[in-house]
Amino acid sequence: MDKTYQPEQIESRWYQRWEQDQRFVPSGQGDPYAIMIPPPNVTGSLHMGHAFQDTIMDTLTRWRRMQGRNTLWQIGTDHAGIATQMLVERKVAAEEGKTRHDLGRDAFIDKVWEWKHESGGHITRQLRRMGASVDWNRERFTMDDGFYKAVQEVFVRLHDEGLIYRGKRLVNWDPTLNTAISDLEVENRDQQGQFWHFRYPLADGVKTDAGLDYLVVATTRPETLLGDSAVAVNPEDERYASLVGKFVELPLVGRRIPIVADEHADMEKGSGCVKITPAHDFNDYEVGKRAGLPLINVFSKNAHILDAAEAFDIQGRPLNDVDTGLPSAYAGMDRFAARKAIVADMDAAGLLEKTEAVNNTLPYGDRSGDVIEPLLTDQWFVAVETLAKPAIEAVENGDIQFVPKNYENMYFAWMRDLQDWCISRQLWWGHRIPAWYDAEGNVYVARTEAEAREKYGIAADATLTQDEDVLDTWFSSGLWTFGTLGWPEQTPELETFHPTSVLVTGFDIIFFWVARMIMLTLKFTGQVPFKQVYVHGLVRDGQGQKMSKSKGNVLDPIDLIDGIQLDSLVEKRTGNMMQPQKARAIEKATRSEFPEGIEAHGTDALRYTFLSQATTGRDIKFDMGRLDGYRNFCNKLWNASRYVLMNAEGEDCGADGDGIDNGQVELSLADRWIVSRLQQTETQVTRAMEEFRFDHASQALYDFVWNEYCDWYLELSKPVLWDESASAEAKRGTRRTLVRVLEAILRLAHPMMPYISEEIWQRVAPLAGTFSEGDSIMAQAWPIADESKVDQSAIRDIEWLKGAIIAVRNIRAEMNIAPGKPLDVMLTKGNAEDQQRLEANRLFLAKLAKLASIQWLDNPAEAPLSATQLVGDMEVLVPMADLIDKDAELARLGKEIDKQEKLIGGIEKKLGNESFVAKAPEAVVEKERGKLAEFQTARQLLVEQRDKIAAL
Repeated sequence: MDKTYQPEQIESRWYQRWEQDQRFVPSGQGDPYAIMIPPPNVTGSLHMGHAFQDTIMDTLTRWRRMQGRNTLWQIGTDHAGIATQMLVERKVAAEEGKTRHDLGRDAFIDKVWEWKHESGGHITRQLRRMGASVDWNRERFTMDDGFYKAVQEVFVRLHDEGLIYRGKRLVNWDPTLNTAISDLEVENRDQQGQFWHFRYPLADGVKTDAGLDYLVVATTRPETLLGDSAVAVNPEDERYASLVGKFVELPLVGRRIPIVADEHADMEKGSGCVKITPAHDFNDYEVGKRAGLPLINVFSKNAHILDAAEAFDIQGRPLNDVDTGLPSAYAGMDRFAARKAIVADMDAAGLLEKTEAVNNTLPYGDRSGDVIEPLLTDQWFVAVETLAKPAIEAVENGDIQFVPKNYENMYFAWMRDLQDWCISRQLWWGHRIPAWYDAEGNVYVARTEAEAREKYGIAADATLTQDEDVLDTWFSSGLWTFGTLGWPEQTPELETFHPTSVLVTGFDIIFFWVARMIMLTLKFTGQVPFKQVYVHGLVRDGQGQKMSKSKGNVLDPIDLIDGIQLDSLVEKRTGNMMQPQKARAIEKATRSEFPEGIEAHGTDALRYTFLSQATTGRDIKFDMGRLDGYRNFCNKLWNASRYVLMNAEGEDCGADGDGIDNGQVELSLADRWIVSRLQQTETQVTRAMEEFRFDHASQALYDFVWNEYCDWYLELSKPVLWDESASAEAKRGTRRTLVRVLEAILRLAHPMMPYISEEIWQRVAPLAGTFSEGDSIMAQAWPIADESKVDQSAIRDIEWLKGAIIAVRNIRAEMNIAPGKPLDVMLTKGNAEDQQRLEANRLFLAKLAKLASIQWLDNPAEAPLSATQLVGDMEVLVPMADLIDKDAELARLGKEIDKQEKLIGGIEKKLGNESFVAKAPEAVVEKERGKLAEFQTARQLLVEQRDKIAAL
């Protein structure tokens, strides 16, 4: 093996070999185990959330594969309607100076497919870098032919059952993209806005109880005033009880609108009166539904003021008896320009009572960056009520289990308060809705136009036009578990791998994807889509902030793997940033956080870091310190393996049937101990994996490898291997144990650290007798603990030995004795078992603690002045005479004591200040008290040490 671990030299080589050898393909043997990858956007790049999630899925997949399961990790990408269309539109504009409308729909779609074939595989290439053992032979795309058939089939069947319908409803509307978008594509941003308080004159000479001839309403969106249908007051508000059923005259418009009673009006907020605009606000829409108000739309699809309003009832039917006149001065104005004009006109009319600053949130489209507008539009909807009932029952009865279980409550809360799902999008790229219209606007739903004519008896010469809209990408991805396996055909894959075993996902899409998959899969297959849902937290930066380009705190997983120079990192974070001041701030923060750029860490270190942070929490603060630590862990494992190979290659390791039974192998105490601890670690890691506690699994393996195998067992092996008087059987036993435990460690590590484990295993496995030409660690059995190999006596004896060695090392550190100086040590006050352990382990003690001599002292009173440590009841004594320069050590200790006394004095003075204690937060005062106790303890230890030295 190379002297140093260089991950970049082994990772691409091994991945190519695995893929070439078809290692990721289901074996056809054992119980099926299937995971469906949450399909990443085809436009995307691997981000930290992807890398975290993919690490978990790959760990599960590799682990179950090693357990002998018939394992499928299904790969695929989502066509990402909005993102892909925007990307290609920009590309066409930059290269050809044209819009998609210049090209026409068919030509533009051809451009999208062209881009997909040339550039759409970036994220799948990055998945390979992460070591993802997906079955690339089965790669799917949500717009491929087979998936298209599945989407059509589901749409038509749901429509024929009355569960898909078309209607005019309020939706999230992106005025830039001119399409409805889902809640998941809305980004709510905090901002400082304004509340404008307007006077609405009471009609018909009516006055309030206070004698006013107007009501005051407040709004953050004055432009919606034009579409007001009512003013609401709380039914419990005595101030306005007499006005319910009366009218106000809508300023600037002149429309008479009623005063209605509704609990939406908050008596404690402002005047207690609320303007109701059902066509432009989701809460107002609900008020309008309860009060039977008309929906008055005043915006075009570009969010400009219409020449005349549009009025509808709550079912979306046109109303002809509602005044739809609007002031001509605002016609065609952008909504924000109209806002300024309306405020100015209200002020000029004496109807602006006051303006106040408020902190509020505004919804933005995550793709366009434009402010989202609630808008009445014709859309296709799924009626979800009948679909929701079996989906709720599937979780209630345990057919689907959430891990952690508390996420079931989030699921139930959403599922029991479902709104019909808007599934249409006003885009060109996507699954076009299989519906056709005749000249009168009648709609015909079928898989093809020919089927529509046959199904509905439409004459061949009648003109039919297909719906222009496409389906929401969440609709097609809702069919992911069964659509990828060939449905609606009853394929062998569908029979074998459905329901799938587990879904790995973030809590943020439980509603948008998980719930919809459960509803649609139960409806069309009669099965649950998966038996378990493992819900993980979201990866944030080290301060707990969401990673975003605008904040300049994004980390690229590939940069963490390969490393990146500081200037390149700065350019990556600030490039294309429009605000120079913000770019400079991000550059400064980046240079402070990463003064030397980011070093290469390799894939395995990154994966292990993710697994160590896969707790049950909602947020994962990514820790660069841990990443450095796990790179060191990889180095530790590499160097330990080099030690094993140097001592085992070309030597007799007992791999050919030599065993304890025939006397060919003799196991030392250390051998029996490490084999015992291996069994316990195998149990711990397996249990943790079964419970989805990847943090516990990675920690258990880390502790065993670093603290026990490397730090102790390798050291304990040296006295046997290097002692010329040791028997051949003992040497063979230790070499065999070194090799076989390391080989088992590599198999335990493989799901978590696939590359380094494979690279080392190829060298170690032949020595362990578990290797055939062309083998891969991927195909080896997962280690299963053998309780009969657990030697509790060996565990206790080694713990005693470690305790004695640590005691000597502590004395060296306390007394500032050089690590390499041989010491004379005495043991006393123990029992007969301690004496037996001493006699059995003299060689280990002498070698590892660097002792000149060690003896048992029956009478503690005869001990010379010594430094002392306890191991249970036993004392470990190191006589101090002639070991140190007494005067120099006393001088050093005196300085340390003075330093502690100054620190103690400073804190005592602060705590003695009554003003500080009274005014400072309790946590701050307690912290100071804790520091005082810490410094006092340190001083006491130094004084005791000084007194020991002085007595020599």
